Amino acid sequence: MTVPLTQTLETRTNEVTEPAGSAQRMRVLVVDDFDDAREMYAEYLEFVGFQVEVARNGVEAVEKAQGAPPDIILMDLSLPVMDGWEATRRLKQDLRTRDIPVMALSGHVLAGNAEQARQAGADEFVAKPCLPQDLEARIHRMLKPSKAKSRP
Repeated sequence: MTVPLTQTLETRTNEVTEPAGSAQRMRVLVVDDFDDAREMYAEYLEFVGFQVEVARNGVEAVEKAQGAPPDIILMDLSLPVMDGWEATRRLKQDLRTRDIPVMALSGHVLAGNAEQARQAGADEFVAKPCLPQDLEARIHRMLKPSKAKSRP
């Protein structure tokens, strides 16, 4: 029966994405050349309350991030035109975008890839495929304000 699932998702969505006093939705840039993955993550994140932009390659990702900086970027590493490694490097070298957290996503989980992603500037590395709800939890952890930034 789907009604309880829908009710559960709606209840969960309201609990997770609408903190008290929060009027503005967090913006996520989802970068992936694979249509199904990009659409699945984008649709799920929109469903749970994020404002989502998408890009199909590294050039689009850099341009979109520079034009309207998101709160976080989900960056596939294997991209056409400009790969995610180079796009991440460029974003982290740019004063306008260097503080945007980048979560690197890759289906090629080889020894050393996580460390290479961090060296390129990624703040987090996630092996694909990953469940959308796991991605959501990681996003919330990465966007959670630190105690140093919180109000007294």
